[in-house]
Amino acid sequence: MTDRATIDRILTANRYCVLATADASGRPWATPVFVAPLGDDRLRWVSGADARHSRNIASRSSVAVTVFDSTVPVGSAEAAYFDAAASRVPADEVGAALRALNDRLPFGRALSPADVDAGGPMELYQARILHRYVLVRGGDPGHGNVLDMSLEV
Repeated sequence: MTDRATIDRILTANRYCVLATADASGRPWATPVFVAPLGDDRLRWVSGADARHSRNIASRSSVAVTVFDSTVPVGSAEAAYFDAAASRVPADEVGAALRALNDRLPFGRALSPADVDAGGPMELYQARILHRYVLVRGGDPGHGNVLDMSLEV
């Protein structure tokens, strides 16, 4: 199955993504972040404002995101890929972003508004999804591909 339901299932099952950013000169950086989907078009995470990827987003908003389960056996991987525009979460959306993230945290752990307020230890970020792709493994009978490929959905 290579549709939006596949992407939704992958996002629901996995708590981390690989976030790829680039600095102003184009030097790439990839980092894992704890992530929560919010609606059909956004991913949210918290990071320190001084983290390398956060500084990169401040100067270049284009990002790429990959979500996958790295524990599955070789040959059975699924992945969702996104091209997105990243930014800090607007003040009027902080509550919804915190709820989305807190719904994925273990019982007894929660982010509070104080964690992300001005002067707090973290900032809330979002990726507004522009394009979605899924991994199609090599040998897929529906696509006739020999090697793994990505398919926009």
